[in-house]
Amino acid sequence: KAKVAMSRFEPGTSISYEKLHENINIVRKRLNRPLTLSEKIVYGHLDDPVGQDIARGRTYLRLRPDRVAMQDATAQMAMLQFISSGLPKVAVPSTIHCDHLIEAQIGGVEDLKRAKEVNQEVYNFLATAGAKYGVGFWKPGSGIIHQIILENYAYPGVLLIGTDSHTPNGGGLGSICIGVGGADAVDVMAGIPWELKCPNVIGVKLTGSLSGWTSPKDVILKVAGILTVKGGTGAIVEYHGPGVDSISCTGMATICNMGAEIGATTSVFPYNHRMKTYLNKTGRADIAALADEHKDDLVPDKGCKYDHVIEINLSELKPHINGPFTPDLAHPVSEIGAVAEKNGWPLEVKVGLIGSCTNSSYEDMGRAASLAKQALDKGLKCKAAFTVTPGSEQIRATIERDGFSKILRDVGGVVLANACGPCIGQWDRKDVKMGEKNTIVTSYNRNFTSRNDANPATHAFVTSPEIVTALAIAGTLKFDPETDYLTAANGEKFKLEPPNGDELPARDFDPGQDTYQHPPAESGSVMVDVSPTSTRLQLLEPFDKWNGKDLEDLQVLIKVKGKCTTDHISAAGPWLKFRGHLDNISNNMLIGAINIENDAVNKIKNRLTGEYGGVPDVARHYKANGLSWVVVGDDNYGEGSSREHAALEPRHLGGRVILVKSFARIHGTLRCYMWSHQERGEVIGVWRGMWVGSMRGKAFDPLHKRGNGMLPLTFADPTDYDKIRPDDKLSITGLATFAPGKPLKGVVKHGDGSQDIITLNHTFNENQVEWFHAGSALNRMKELQ
Repeated sequence: KAKVAMSRFEPGTSISYEKLHENINIVRKRLNRPLTLSEKIVYGHLDDPVGQDIARGRTYLRLRPDRVAMQDATAQMAMLQFISSGLPKVAVPSTIHCDHLIEAQIGGVEDLKRAKEVNQEVYNFLATAGAKYGVGFWKPGSGIIHQIILENYAYPGVLLIGTDSHTPNGGGLGSICIGVGGADAVDVMAGIPWELKCPNVIGVKLTGSLSGWTSPKDVILKVAGILTVKGGTGAIVEYHGPGVDSISCTGMATICNMGAEIGATTSVFPYNHRMKTYLNKTGRADIAALADEHKDDLVPDKGCKYDHVIEINLSELKPHINGPFTPDLAHPVSEIGAVAEKNGWPLEVKVGLIGSCTNSSYEDMGRAASLAKQALDKGLKCKAAFTVTPGSEQIRATIERDGFSKILRDVGGVVLANACGPCIGQWDRKDVKMGEKNTIVTSYNRNFTSRNDANPATHAFVTSPEIVTALAIAGTLKFDPETDYLTAANGEKFKLEPPNGDELPARDFDPGQDTYQHPPAESGSVMVDVSPTSTRLQLLEPFDKWNGKDLEDLQVLIKVKGKCTTDHISAAGPWLKFRGHLDNISNNMLIGAINIENDAVNKIKNRLTGEYGGVPDVARHYKANGLSWVVVGDDNYGEGSSREHAALEPRHLGGRVILVKSFARIHGTLRCYMWSHQERGEVIGVWRGMWVGSMRGKAFDPLHKRGNGMLPLTFADPTDYDKIRPDDKLSITGLATFAPGKPLKGVVKHGDGSQDIITLNHTFNENQVEWFHAGSALNRMKELQ
């Protein structure tokens, strides 16, 4: 049989369903039970399917992913690390996507032009590094990484890892796509088996069918309300049941995308005719035909068992809106006005924002445009400001051709660049002052405090593009489009008809501009430069080894109160420009966290001087004076993005321990490897950092912090959090016999001379203990060479 390439950009590769099938059969016979779809795909990529110990939620799997994808903010560190390996080419197909560094200000054309000028150094580094090491490069303006993957690289049964927390978007095409940190990406690009804690499997059984105002987004908004932001930790969410067929392929991607907000390792749907149609429409009919032949391996086995099952009747599901300040605070749209009034949330909608990697499909834009057209026909425009973010150049060109963009502009919208923009804080917002209380509604996935516009007083709500459009037209949260009336320009009262839109364009997609750079066949002459005077890119030094002693008298730098996401630990927005420069980006460390001592943000007491200062400033002062420190955190610490900088910055500024009630999936571990000096002098002492534990169900199992010599610890008794005072010192004892499964002791020394002894848990395995001893995982690898 003719081989089918993994993508049109990589004709030399091929999809190996035969190998997947072989591995599935080996594991099924070993376990002697039916397998879920996620188990089939994950176990189908085992490095050693015969000998691998497999136990959900317990063992670590060694896997061979098919490909890697990196967005530009995280690719900088990943490529610096890969360069340091000395390898000539990546071992698996890999891509870089320029989507995070484009700030929304005026409009798509102007903003993209400015971004290319401002970020020229970084884009040049990524383009030349990609060319030299065999990595495909999607230029600025191409679109958001997850939309590009769905259109070009995801396919049923693929195992893909991406350096962004919303990589699970690809689950809408029957893929297992997992968000990771840069070190994991480097492992896979270097041809090293990738480690993942064997995930549990949560089943979501869908019955009925979607109709009217209810959209795919409402499925995940409902699930988030049920499971909360940590309910999916350590698990893959697998959707199944007769209701699946009523959801479009891009709608399934929306649901999987936002699964990141419940802490899930990833989410996935079974292969069906909706996926086949999407593959055909995106020029991959050969892949669809091949998937048809192997469909039995791309759906769950009959009789398979899930660790937990949720049932949702789509026919009864109502439109939802979640927030503010957290994506799991779920409300039916019909109730949000009353809830907002009761809680004192601003009712006026200042801005409605549609698009993003979560909701920027052709179908999404068509349904939003159908509502905008109704308003225009009645002489109305949006009362709120309104922005539109196409997910890719292909979507932008197609909705421009088919008239959707004009309708959305005519109703008052501004079409932004094909990039992340306001969704990740890349928004130069001017309509409200900092600290001014206001409400925005978005079709995005994440709405943490200050997430979109850096204003902690902004109440951000997440909902579907249809509801965003309706609320932007009405201008208030106190509007239920299913029951409430608008007033036309002539005074007539009217109701919006339910939105409608084609799943896919009748005339096929318009690809738009060619924005892809294929790596050259010969790359020996390609030069990759990192200037020693750059403020954007920095070569890194290795971390120090463990000195063989217990950690004595660590100063509490800050005791964090309440929710502390990766946005609080390492803010995005304007800080994204420093993602390749560890020292500069460390100036944002924990500047968004609330200090329990004074309920203030970025204001802690320097115990050496008695003066108050910013968190990174005090940390730097402690480091300069040889005082190591500890951060004490609350529950679900590190919820949010695949932001390894949130793990690296504390170590860089002198931290030794992060002690919390619990870690979020994406923040449990940091692996930092140290490669040796390369003779070419391209990179010296570059290390890899990564949250291995909590992010990917290892539960990204604090590997992110574990691999850089940092100790991510949890209270054995969560009430011990209350025993620690902001001026305390903490000693960690028992490190001489540090071993897997063996708790450590903490000696809490209070200012009045009293002490508390507490038990501290960890999730290190034997290799990770060795990393700690060596100072980082890379240091350990160097020792073994």
